[in-house]
Amino acid sequence: MEEIRFKAGVLTMSDKGSRGERVDESGALASHMLEADGFEIAEYKIVPDKVEDITRAIKDWCDIKKLSLIVTSGGTGLSPTDVTPKAMLKVMDFEVPGMAEAMRAESLKKTPHAMISRAMAGVRGSTLIVNLPGSPKGVKENLAVILPALKHAISKLSGDTADCASPMK
Repeated sequence: MEEIRFKAGVLTMSDKGSRGERVDESGALASHMLEADGFEIAEYKIVPDKVEDITRAIKDWCDIKKLSLIVTSGGTGLSPTDVTPKAMLKVMDFEVPGMAEAMRAESLKKTPHAMISRAMAGVRGSTLIVNLPGSPKGVKENLAVILPALKHAISKLSGDTADCASPMK
C-alpha cells in the first residue's frame, strides 16, 4: 500500500528575505526535511514581517489550497517585528500546545534563550500550522522534534478515527 503524501507549505517571515536581500536558508531547510520525510511541498513563500501578509498567506493555503500542513519560519521571538504569534491568534481555530512545548523543551537543552520563544502550533480547518524559529539551526532542531508526530496529527485532523494507542493485553 502506498503511503499518502501530505501537501505542505513553507512560509518564511522576513522583511529582508521578502525584498531579496537575504537568502532563505531556513525555509529551504524546512522544505528539504519535510520532503525527505515524504511530504509534498505544494507552496513556498517569503512574506514581510507583517500580520496582514502572514494571515493572508495562511488563510489562502488553509481555506483555498487545502494544504495538510503549514510550517512557518521566523517571527517567534520578542523583537518588535516578531509578529508571527499575533498572526497565529487571528487565523487558528485552536492550539496544539504539546508541539510548541516539545520544541521548547528540546531547545532548552541547548540554550536558555529557548524560553523566550513564542512559537505556536495550531489548527485552521483541517490544516496543522507549526511555527519554527528563523535560524537554520533552530529549524533543524525544532522540526526534528515534531517530525515523528506530524503525519499522525494530520491523519487525525483528516478524520482518522482509529485508536491512537495499541490495545492493552
